[in-house]
Amino acid sequence: MTAQPVPTPRDRCRWARYLADERAEAQVYRDLAQRREGEEREILLALADAEGRHEAHWLELLGGEPSRLPSPGLGSLLLGWMARRFGSIFVLALAQNAEGRSPYESEPFATARMVADEKIHREVVRGLAARGRRRLSGTFRAAVFGANDGLVSNLALVMGIGATGVGAQFVLFSGVAGLLAGALSMGAGEYVSVRSQRELLDATEPSDYADHVLPDLDLDANELALVYRARGVGERDAEERARQIVEAAQAADRSEPYRLHRAAGADHEVVGSALGAAGSSFLFFASGAIIPVLPWIFGLSGLPAVVLALVLVGTALLGTGAMVGLLSGAPPLRRGLRQLAIGFGAAAVTYVLGLLFGVSAG
Repeated sequence: MTAQPVPTPRDRCRWARYLADERAEAQVYRDLAQRREGEEREILLALADAEGRHEAHWLELLGGEPSRLPSPGLGSLLLGWMARRFGSIFVLALAQNAEGRSPYESEPFATARMVADEKIHREVVRGLAARGRRRLSGTFRAAVFGANDGLVSNLALVMGIGATGVGAQFVLFSGVAGLLAGALSMGAGEYVSVRSQRELLDATEPSDYADHVLPDLDLDANELALVYRARGVGERDAEERARQIVEAAQAADRSEPYRLHRAAGADHEVVGSALGAAGSSFLFFASGAIIPVLPWIFGLSGLPAVVLALVLVGTALLGTGAMVGLLSGAPPLRRGLRQLAIGFGAAAVTYVLGLLFGVSAG
């Protein structure tokens, strides 16, 4: 075995910081557990216990509680603040990123088990965050991406129109027209999309079309097994399931048509409401599309209006990009900058085209 290096005062300071971070992370999981029930609560409490074991390791190396414990890192403090007040999927997404940045892999005084724990913790938190992501309905998805589309499309529109040299009033009217046209288009498209997806799910789910004839099937020549085989069930399992269903149907009360009990599908929960998605898409596209028009609404024109519109839209793009990054478990700043580059890139293209059109028209 490789001998442990002799600890230095700097090592002890680092251990104390690890101790503070482990305590803060354990408290984050406990705070999140208070807002959960059942299995999710148990998993979060188990994560807190695991952080407690890591805490004990640093306490042992330090020889007991330090006389002065440093503050946890900024990331741990932010996580703790959010967990106490929100307890949402965003906290789990941030916790997932934090677990992935564990310093223990390059820490000579951390055990191999601690390194393995931190890597597994990231996957556990990823699984919990995935549950939350799946629970996000189409309404929320339409809201986030509707707002982003409104920001980019209307910024590109007013930049292109403004670059032609037309008056401020014309730019304002164009922006408002773009807002209404885009919001109506987004709402209608989202309604059709979600409605079509729900209808597709309805068409693929088992129906009660033949339920009333189940008691009349022959147990020995049970064609119900073919139904399950058509759905991908193995031959033996299909025959056994069909036999059980027919036996139960034949034993049921025949005074009224037989109906097979079916559990409600979960796909409709994921898809969400068509009207809700359409309304959310309309409102959030409009909320994004109004931002580039604000300078002209308040009477600005020319370069000051353009600069203010870019600042406002840039801030909003960074925010929506960071939100998408959090939900996907990716670095929020990187996603925010990507959204900013895409939005400003589209605006730059239409601005240049507007300049060219304005010159040629002149």
